[in-house]
Amino acid sequence: MKARAARVALVPVLLFAAVGCGGTDDPAADKAPASPTPARTGAPGAQAGSPTPRPAPTGLERAALEQGDLAGYQISAQGKNPNAPDGQPQADKKSCQPLADIMGDKPDPAAHKTVNRGIGSQKQVGLAVSASVSSYDESDAKRVLSRLREAVSACASGFSATVEKQSGSYKDVKAAPYKTAGDESVSWTTTVAAQGVSAHVHLVVVREGDTVVRLMALNVAAADQQAHVPQEVADKQLEKVQKVEKAEKTD
Repeated sequence: MKARAARVALVPVLLFAAVGCGGTDDPAADKAPASPTPARTGAPGAQAGSPTPRPAPTGLERAALEQGDLAGYQISAQGKNPNAPDGQPQADKKSCQPLADIMGDKPDPAAHKTVNRGIGSQKQVGLAVSASVSSYDESDAKRVLSRLREAVSACASGFSATVEKQSGSYKDVKAAPYKTAGDESVSWTTTVAAQGVSAHVHLVVVREGDTVVRLMALNVAAADQQAHVPQEVADKQLEKVQKVEKAEKTD
C-alpha cells in the first residue's frame, strides 16, 4: 500500500498528494518553534529560555479542520507531500484552466490565503481527502464557482496540465450531484493520469460568503476505484466555516 500511495503522490496534477498530509500557503503558519528561543535580556516580563509564543490563529485557521474534529479520520497539517510540485498547473485549454487551478497550491490565484489539511479515513482503507479553506473578496469567490461550473461543462472531453515541467491528463470530467450547506457549490469527478499511474478523483468546491472550501478525494490504496468525498467531512468543514463567520459578524 505504501508503494502504491507513493506512486499516486507522484501524479503531478494530484498536487494535493492526498496521502494524509496538509499544510498552508504560509510555511511558518502551522509550525511551532523547533526549540525554545531565549528572551532578550531586559525584556519586560520575559524569562530566559521561555519559548516564543505562537501567534493567535486567524479566522481562516480556526475554520480549518483539526485532529479530533471527525471521529474515524486522521487530520494532518504538516505540509504537503514533498513529491508534489509547487505552484499552479497550466492547462492546455484556456477554458479548462479553472479545473487545473483547483489542483494547485490555491483553488484560484485570486485567493488571499489558503489553509490546507490532509485527511485519512480510518473507516475506508486508502481513502484520502485534501481539504482547504481560502479567503477571497466575495466577488472573486463567486467568480471561482462560476468559472468552475463553466469549465466542468466545457472540458468533458478532457485536457492536460503542466506544472514544474511535469504533465498529466484529465479525462472523463463529469458533474456529480452533491449536497452541501454552503451558499453555492460545484462537484465533479475525473480520471487523472501521468507517469503510468491513473487515479479517479472526486472534487467538491463550496462557497460560503467570501470563503471557498475545496475538497478532493481519491483512494491511494486502489486509485482505480471510484472515490467520494465523505458527506460528514464536507458537513463538518462547512460547519466550522459558518461558525467562524458568525463569530466574526458578532465581534
